[in-house]
Amino acid sequence: MQPFLPVACALALLGAVPMLAAQAAPAARLAAAIRPEVYRAHLTFLADDALEGRAPATRGGDLAAKYIAAQFARLGLEPAGDDGSYFHRIPIVAHTPHPELDVTAPERRELRYRDDFVLWSMRDEPEVEVAAPAVFVGYGIDAPESAWNDFAGADVKGKIIVALVNDPGLRDATLFRGKELTYYGRWTYKLEEAERQGAAAILLVHTTESATYPWSTVSGSWGKTQVSLARTATPLLMAGWLSEETAGRLFAAGGQDLAALSEQAARPGFRAVPLGVTLRAKVRSTLTRSETMNVVARLPGKGPRSAEAVLIGGHYDHLGIGMPVNGDSIYNGALDNASGTAGVLALAEAFMSSGTRPERSLLFMAFGAEESGLIGSEAFARRPTVPLRQLAAVLNVDVTNLYGRTRDIGALGSEHTSLGASFAAAARAEGLRVVEDEVARFEGSFFRSDHFPFAKAGVPALSLASGLDFVDRPAGWGEAQRAAYRAERYHRPQDELLPSYSVDGALQQLRVVARLALAMAAASGQPTWNPTSEFAEVGQARTAR
Repeated sequence: MQPFLPVACALALLGAVPMLAAQAAPAARLAAAIRPEVYRAHLTFLADDALEGRAPATRGGDLAAKYIAAQFARLGLEPAGDDGSYFHRIPIVAHTPHPELDVTAPERRELRYRDDFVLWSMRDEPEVEVAAPAVFVGYGIDAPESAWNDFAGADVKGKIIVALVNDPGLRDATLFRGKELTYYGRWTYKLEEAERQGAAAILLVHTTESATYPWSTVSGSWGKTQVSLARTATPLLMAGWLSEETAGRLFAAGGQDLAALSEQAARPGFRAVPLGVTLRAKVRSTLTRSETMNVVARLPGKGPRSAEAVLIGGHYDHLGIGMPVNGDSIYNGALDNASGTAGVLALAEAFMSSGTRPERSLLFMAFGAEESGLIGSEAFARRPTVPLRQLAAVLNVDVTNLYGRTRDIGALGSEHTSLGASFAAAARAEGLRVVEDEVARFEGSFFRSDHFPFAKAGVPALSLASGLDFVDRPAGWGEAQRAAYRAERYHRPQDELLPSYSVDGALQQLRVVARLALAMAAASGQPTWNPTSEFAEVGQARTAR
């Protein structure tokens, strides 16, 4: 790996930039203005122990947010948060659940918390309770573009629905996108659809076939304090999971067979089945409220489309101070995501220092509380300071490449909208080819970072990804580095700045983002959704408002 470029050398190179840039096209001039020492300085500060891991609603997290706001102010960017400030408030509620779940008919049986089920409240209230018939809704999917509706002909209002995770493509590769995970397969979608259908509660069935994680992960992750964006009233009172064995017994109590119904649920035309049992569920919650913030600034556009905007963002939060690993308890989050936040700041400076004034406005945003479940980006998507119909595109920078220069580059979500083709054009301008990360697509990585709440709301969105074909490295070296990071440093105190890191690869990526943002800001129309995307319908509705 190449070492960091010495500051003196970088300054010497910068002396030649004005002469060359004067002859360059705006995109090339902008790309050349992304300065390595600026990126490195922000990265070094944000990943330092002094920020104590940047957890939401902590001293370190607040310090990071104030630092980012100060940088936006220094550059002369307009505040674009609440009340004329750079800060967009994120109200957070932590729920520590104390649940009960009983089968009350045909005979009463009390289920064991964490062994048989996990359950949490979907309301910010100290206690919620429901007693209602249980209905099996297959995969719990309503997908018009796939002519699939598990709720057709069923009235589940006020009832407790039971659903499988994943989607029918898991069993039949001709359905949906085969074994590639669609959003319909995500547990978060199931809860959202249950709410839209008016259900009182939803229980997801965990099976070894449909879930890539064991029951111990379910009971460990969901059987503890849950953190969420503060919620308004919803008909969905609670949500949870059933173990496969428990679900089997529950179905059998009503004279049904879990395996047989699961097979039926994977066939077109499936209809919801009443399970013949009544459940009583109760959740008492200990509630703790806190607040963190997104940090957002605006570079006004200069043309007739200046009311519209292109958003460039990345999350600044990480995990704070936690359990020590090898004697270190500060979870610095250097790659995840001091690297992306530093990139957003470096891009903002490049736009200002190069004198580039796009036709659409630009929003530069540092999201809070991503590690808590995309809470900051969800908060902005729900309560934006720019109407969503005027938000042309979202470009997310979550983890940049600090391993060196590559010949390729990636993006999550390129298959969903016309942004994919525009991204490929920007990459070609930097001499990079776009590579599809098949593993990321099968794992559903597109659904797990801050661009996603916007995509879910119909805004075309991409998330930057690293290439794997490294210059002057043998084949397979990039995959080995990624695997080592996931095994040894991801979400651990060991995610620190390493002496071997280089900014060269990150600068390649940022130049592509800069070119793409400028192209989207100048385009005659907003990017369009591909008709096969599960978000196409909501995307069309967004622009029609």
